[in-house]
Amino acid sequence: MKMKVKMELGIDCRNWDEDAYRNTILQDRQTQCRTVFRTSFPPSLSPNPPDLIVAASSDGSLASYSISSLLSSPPLGLGFGNGRVQNLLQAEPQCFLQGHDGPAYDVKFYGNGEDSLLLSSCGDDGRIRGWRWKEISKPEEHIPWQGGHLKPVLDLVNPQHKGPWSALSPIPENNSIAVDNQEKSEIKMVFKGHSDYLHCIVARNSGNQIITGSEDGTARIWDCKSGKCIQVIDPGKDKKLKEFFPFVSCIALDASESWLILAVGAEPLLTRYDMNGAILSRIQCAPQSAFSISLHPAGVTAVAGYGGLVDVVSQFGSHLCTFRCRCQ
Repeated sequence: MKMKVKMELGIDCRNWDEDAYRNTILQDRQTQCRTVFRTSFPPSLSPNPPDLIVAASSDGSLASYSISSLLSSPPLGLGFGNGRVQNLLQAEPQCFLQGHDGPAYDVKFYGNGEDSLLLSSCGDDGRIRGWRWKEISKPEEHIPWQGGHLKPVLDLVNPQHKGPWSALSPIPENNSIAVDNQEKSEIKMVFKGHSDYLHCIVARNSGNQIITGSEDGTARIWDCKSGKCIQVIDPGKDKKLKEFFPFVSCIALDASESWLILAVGAEPLLTRYDMNGAILSRIQCAPQSAFSISLHPAGVTAVAGYGGLVDVVSQFGSHLCTFRCRCQ
């Protein structure tokens, strides 16, 4: 049997740019290894699903993205097999801020009125910064992603010296939470019970409680009056695999504060629990390891994490859009 071999034309290497090729490879690796540590929806009086979402990333950037623009983009070619997502769209931000020197760990909105609304963030550089959202979000004043340097109206600096990882943080790694009396400069209460360091904390105001997630694989509900743990949720109690590391990386409460969502370990899953620890539902998500869950009052959920990925899920459990945040 004769085999036909198809010869293809070679590539002309006479004008090969080694530096450009190397930079392309490095940029691709940096994009794949980026992490979105937090997302946040701008507050709105409208009951409709949100259109904008802001992401804080490991490169120190803060960027807002239009969900409606992503919905009108070409199909993404999602593949959730083995927790992998293929051919993801790299989204173009509507506005971009280079907020921190080092990773940006959190981003939130503060204020009620349009004129007083601040976009605030904190980073590995020990700074808490705030920008007027009105100035950032105006269509005629969009900040190009290539630059993104805008002077903040709020700039607080932690005076503590740099720690062993060059991070500026006043929180000791004692696996507990301390509540300070700022007027008397003394510790008022300590919530102690986790056996490993903490990843996240949320407040449940209706019950005067806080909920924490830890590297020890548990989420704990604490009573703020007594300082005692009243409920332990252990997502990995039924999993005995040695390679399974069930740390609780992020927690989110719904608007009614009657159920919560956990992201556990390096699993592309979101699990919804009631306050007694019973599983209500599960849904697969794009990030292999999640670091942020944001809930919108309209029922939309955004989960973000490793790979610079953001997965926006509708109130019905369908994936509205999944995108990769743009590098600076």
